Amino acid sequence: MTNRTPISGAMIATDARVLAAARAIGARHGVDYTNDAAVTALFAERQGAMRATQRGWLAWIGGLTLTAGVVLPVTATELPERTAKSALLVTGVLLVVAVASLTALCVRWKRELTHPALTGYREVLGVARAHGLPLTHVPAWLEGRASGGSGKGWAPIPTYPSVEPMRVAPSQPMEIPPKPAAVTQYEEMADAGGWHDETGCLLLLAGLIGAGWAWSQDVPLAYGLLALIPLAIVVWMAGSRQGDEKQALRAEAETYVRAVAAAQAAGARGPELSPVLKKLLDE
Repeated sequence: MTNRTPISGAMIATDARVLAAARAIGARHGVDYTNDAAVTALFAERQGAMRATQRGWLAWIGGLTLTAGVVLPVTATELPERTAKSALLVTGVLLVVAVASLTALCVRWKRELTHPALTGYREVLGVARAHGLPLTHVPAWLEGRASGGSGKGWAPIPTYPSVEPMRVAPSQPMEIPPKPAAVTQYEEMADAGGWHDETGCLLLLAGLIGAGWAWSQDVPLAYGLLALIPLAIVVWMAGSRQGDEKQALRAEAETYVRAVAAAQAAGARGPELSPVLKKLLDE
């Protein structure tokens, strides 16, 4: 779902004002933003260019010199004084190279992110949102956010004053499917849990340490800590049940967001997806 467009050309065409703005912006940047195939190809090209900057020689040099610059001072403490001073000098050079490489990498990545064609498309999305047209989802990479991350990112969609949405003719049916209860339940529990494995391991470790202490120090009461082991198993089982339930609800949610995306691509109007459901599209 990485290259799915946030809004389809059919949806843009439902509002003549947005359509005119999209065509004007597209004319400036040489891209037809109302053509879904053209936007999809643009996404693939630009996202590939952004990934290439993150995997190029600057990334390798920056990562390696930074690692060496951090590790070398630790090993230098075991060396003779003169050698240690030389090692610290080398460390300084390595850190300068690391900072310079990573800074250049960031500049190149941001230049790809702010490519004129992508900047124009973000303008179109801002105009569409201001006119009340729903965006199916906005990929995290398009705004310069980490995958699944929140916040505005390095290149957020511009915000424009809200405009009164155009009235939809009564003959145009709403095709957005109703949200099933299972999807609402998934939204509520999507970020819940995740602590069962860690807690279970801690309880198991505490029980084993307690038993070892009781045996080695002859402290019979400490054997009571063995009760933490079955408690750890209970916690793991609870986590497993929650994970199974969440996975089943996730399948329902994925089906729903695909249906909503398809309906919006056909020109149907409806509310934007919640951040939890947008994350499913990003993934």
